[in-house]
Amino acid sequence: MKKVILRLFLGLLGAALLLFALGMIEYIKAISNNGTLVSGGEKRAYLLYVPKSYNPATPTPLVISIHGYVEWPAHQAQISRWNRLADEQGFIMVYPSGTGFPLRWRTFGTSEADTNPRADIQFISDLIDRLEGEYNIDPARIYANGLSNGGGMSFVLSCALSERIAAVGMVAGAYMYPWESCQPARAVPAVLFHGTADPVVPYSGGPSRMFDLPFPNIPAWAAELARRNGCADVPQEIAPGGAVSGLRWTDCAADVIFYTIDGGGHSWPGGEALPEFIAGPTSPDIDATRVMWEFFSAHPLDGR
Repeated sequence: MKKVILRLFLGLLGAALLLFALGMIEYIKAISNNGTLVSGGEKRAYLLYVPKSYNPATPTPLVISIHGYVEWPAHQAQISRWNRLADEQGFIMVYPSGTGFPLRWRTFGTSEADTNPRADIQFISDLIDRLEGEYNIDPARIYANGLSNGGGMSFVLSCALSERIAAVGMVAGAYMYPWESCQPARAVPAVLFHGTADPVVPYSGGPSRMFDLPFPNIPAWAAELARRNGCADVPQEIAPGGAVSGLRWTDCAADVIFYTIDGGGHSWPGGEALPEFIAGPTSPDIDATRVMWEFFSAHPLDGR
């Protein structure tokens, strides 16, 4: 009897270890990047997704989606669900990886190496070059978007790579890059999403419970972006529905739309929810990914 119990125990233990090993393999696969390049002497990584419908004979849009602080490329793909839309609409997705531990993007615009975005800007430019060399990328339809620190990096790209990035999308953006450092060659269309209950980057600005940083007042920041994009002073109100309201600036050199998610947290609206005790609620009332793509589709790079 004891031998039977021992065999049963060892069998169950072996099965548990096998399941654990398989789970770890799937986890490693899930967080793994599938591409690297050397940029500025530094090895950088990215996660690429090419839909099965890709045709090398057809110029194809490229969407760059940038993860937030403490996150990683595969997680950005998971919460935003961009790959599903890429399959549906036929564009290529790439998720670049930040640097350091934890992973992050250098978006403060200071002279210090760990906060100056120059190296990250060069990496994204080099990544575009790499993908243009490997795929038939439409140079008029290259777009950038991101969450939190990644949203802030998307804004930096609109300042520094405005002749390559057709339009940007920013979700719960951590906008720390100073306005005086943003000198784009052209105004870049932008669509923004932010929740009023964001516990990480407060809607009303100032430090949060997690970061003692001088975050800007988000509605005021959006209005300043519209002003710099040459828009009319008074925006049009739009009502997507549910807990979402919006402002659309018109008569612009480059359009700006700002969606406010009432009660929304530091998460991707319409995407996979982050833990609510950390990020707050994830709104189902608007699909930020689809709305962003519709905005991108309407704003190719002029003259390309």
